[in-house]
Amino acid sequence: MINIDDIRKRAGTWLGEEFDEPTRREVQNLLENDEKGLIDAFYQDLEFGTGGLRGIMGAGTNRMNRYTLGMATQGLANYLKKHAVNPASIKVAIAHDCRNNSSYFARVAADIFTANGFTACLFEALRPTPELSYAIRLYGCDAGVNITASHNPKEYNGYKVSWNDGGQVVSPHDKGIIDEVRSIKSVTEIMTGGDDSKIIILGAETDEKYLAEVKALSINPDVIKRNHDIGIVYTPLHGTGYKIVPDALALYGFTNVHTVKEQSVPDGNFPTIHSPNPEDPDALSMAVALAKEKGADLVMATDPDGDRLGVAIRKPSGEFVLLNGNQTGALLTWYILSQKKQNGELRGNEYIIYTIVTSDLLESIANKNGVKCYKVLTGFKYFAELMRDLEGKEKYIGGGEESFGYLAGDYVRDKDGVSAIALVAEAAAWARDRGKTLWELLLDIYAEYGLYREKLINVVRKGAEGAAEIQKMMAGYRTSPPAGIAGSKVIKMDDYLTLLSTDLLTGKKEPLHLEKSNVLQFFLANGTKISVRPSGTEPKIKFYFSASTKMTDTPQFEKLWKGLEDRIDDVIRDLGL
Repeated sequence: MINIDDIRKRAGTWLGEEFDEPTRREVQNLLENDEKGLIDAFYQDLEFGTGGLRGIMGAGTNRMNRYTLGMATQGLANYLKKHAVNPASIKVAIAHDCRNNSSYFARVAADIFTANGFTACLFEALRPTPELSYAIRLYGCDAGVNITASHNPKEYNGYKVSWNDGGQVVSPHDKGIIDEVRSIKSVTEIMTGGDDSKIIILGAETDEKYLAEVKALSINPDVIKRNHDIGIVYTPLHGTGYKIVPDALALYGFTNVHTVKEQSVPDGNFPTIHSPNPEDPDALSMAVALAKEKGADLVMATDPDGDRLGVAIRKPSGEFVLLNGNQTGALLTWYILSQKKQNGELRGNEYIIYTIVTSDLLESIANKNGVKCYKVLTGFKYFAELMRDLEGKEKYIGGGEESFGYLAGDYVRDKDGVSAIALVAEAAAWARDRGKTLWELLLDIYAEYGLYREKLINVVRKGAEGAAEIQKMMAGYRTSPPAGIAGSKVIKMDDYLTLLSTDLLTGKKEPLHLEKSNVLQFFLANGTKISVRPSGTEPKIKFYFSASTKMTDTPQFEKLWKGLEDRIDDVIRDLGL
């Protein structure tokens, strides 16, 4: 229960001289004129979720500002002093995206780190998340920080922390960092007076080394030579991919690449789009229009921090269709595995990774190609954790999640939209070399491995009241699981909070061998799978739906695809969503 007097007391502490004048004015205005805004700004501290610290910019403990960022940075610094490999020479890499205040926040973080005696490897300008991950390992850093809110709306910013392996922090480090942050009782504990002599500026040399790794992923360079003029349109959506993605495509050998000029200007206001999210078809509308003008068959986009990609391909009718993350992941997984198998590059110890809410089509592709498959919880931090555990024993070659993230190769330990775009373009060139389009290749994959259709519904509940409502919804599903949905029995429930899988017909329980997480999955007798998960970075609860069927030849696609859509829609209606 929220106590407004407690919140007013907490907000009052932000009126002290240790806070700058603009911050004090904003807090005073909330106290005097905006009780709801006051509650949302101060009812909690920003927490590290699946993507780190992320929130709306502004004054308050639940907002992104120089003080919450400063406390997070000082907490991270305190933790590193206790847990770094060599506490006497700690080094942290820092990057930022195109968002408003990102470059400022990056510099604030660098100053705090150097005030703590650390070396700060600070990128000279905006760079994508995967390049930061690469730089951490390249320069032997103890951690990394990226100032980004990924695909969130323009009022957001964030603070994504990576560990020394280039992956986002996982247990016990994530909890340890949070404990250190919480132990800071006043912003006066944030060390100031940075040392510029301890800042190393990263620039073109790092770009070149990263791009060399991207180029090394190419499987069939001869195919590109024969099809270098395949038409490609790319948009960075005003973000970090504006230069490095075209450079990567040129390095691969593609010569007919068009960028959306209006969206190739970094801008945290995202003036040409409603949302900088490659999952949103509207975000790619200008790119699709340019593709029609230029006669291109492939449209691709990256989100503001360059770790996720969106892909739109031309159908035989001439219209463009935006692939979902499962479809892009399936295309990339099939291309990488099938071509490595054909080239005799699989040695028997390779594996892929995908998340528990991603299409099982990826597992089907891996199994038929003799490659091991691992499932992890949502978030690429779990990819990095597993890759670290298996390093030297098994070889990671690819993997992805439904939310438009993919990683090929192991030199990066986070989603990599740059290399993924280059490989999608190569797959398109490979298909063209055989007289096919990417759309026809996707249907071939369905015919061989099974037709899968997925849908995601986000139920948004903002603020303190919304967070409480989301928790109530999860508790209701957990304690009273539905017996049937849309005419099909619910036969199994997997609860990743209790780590128990329950056969709802017999009552038998079996353990789930993953880390605890607030996720529920329901499995229906007709093969439909429903996953329910509160977002770790946004005020929403996510419902993932998956249905599948056999498809023996491609002419069946439209009818079977519609049938799967109807099945999922029946489930959604029955759940009242």
